[in-house]
Amino acid sequence: MTRFRPQDLKDYAAALLLAVGYAPDHAERTADILVWANSRGADSHGVLRVPRYGEMVEQGLIDPKAVPSVVSQEGAVAAVEAARAPGPSGMVVAMDTAVEIASRMGIGWCSARNITHAGAVGYFALRAAERGYVGIVMTASGPLMAYHGSRVAGLSTNPLSIAVPGRGLPLLLDMSTSTVALGKIMHAKDAGIPIPEGWAIDAAGAPATDPAQVSTLTPLGGPKGSGLSLMIEVLASVLVSNPAISGVLSGGKGAMNGAALAIRVEAFADPDVFATQIAELVSSLKALPKAPATDQILMPGERGFRLAEERQAYGIPIAQGTLNRLAAMAEKFAVAAPKAMPPP
Repeated sequence: MTRFRPQDLKDYAAALLLAVGYAPDHAERTADILVWANSRGADSHGVLRVPRYGEMVEQGLIDPKAVPSVVSQEGAVAAVEAARAPGPSGMVVAMDTAVEIASRMGIGWCSARNITHAGAVGYFALRAAERGYVGIVMTASGPLMAYHGSRVAGLSTNPLSIAVPGRGLPLLLDMSTSTVALGKIMHAKDAGIPIPEGWAIDAAGAPATDPAQVSTLTPLGGPKGSGLSLMIEVLASVLVSNPAISGVLSGGKGAMNGAALAIRVEAFADPDVFATQIAELVSSLKALPKAPATDQILMPGERGFRLAEERQAYGIPIAQGTLNRLAAMAEKFAVAAPKAMPPP
């Protein structure tokens, strides 16, 4: 694959988003989260999304200039109306609001109504952890994944992220409630490779290994993944009277929503003691006897942090299919493509 410097890739993504009408701050934020995902190896949520975001602007699904705003606050709870602004901008406002509330109340919950695709949700949870707070983020959208026992899409891949601060690297869980995120299917198409059996099913409900034949994704762990996705839909959507699923399944329109939770550690424990106990927990787990063919025991997010260092130094590899789609978009809007890095 061709490699690019992270900053060059970010500038490229931002320029393309500006070309389709994004406000400068939205373009910068969205490009930042996309390249953050690429840097950590989550290429399914990286710059391959840019052409789709452009299509969503053309279709009226994203308002590239809308400004998310806090519309209500009571005690430790607040709500943001994103008004179909680019998803990353809406969720940043939600998490920053949750952190501000938690700084006063010990805990803060901020819902975000009518967001659009927000990208890798670990980005927002980590935003809290970098300030010393525990961060929890979830998003909910329209049907993309089969409910356990069905063969058609009934729920979304509703992701969940939890970030915990510590003395070293934060613990960063970032997971989809489907076996894999939809972006992994998109990446497989761009890379021209098959997908493992179990990731998705075709229109007949049979396992699909050709990404072009995928009808819908499978839930992670069967009823566990679909049950967790259902509960995220309740907490992120139904709780704020903006269902993402039921309207679509009955032939109407859906929505996309998110929720950000911040917890001030010192409201519960001495921060130094907490950090020590997190370090002890990590050390204890890493010292466990290793399974066969296991080099080391990794914590949530650890692989991504390491890969980000490597890709900062040696560049981010981008699949040829992704490059082709970005190039077509760049030609349409007369945006200059970045120069590739020389092979390492």
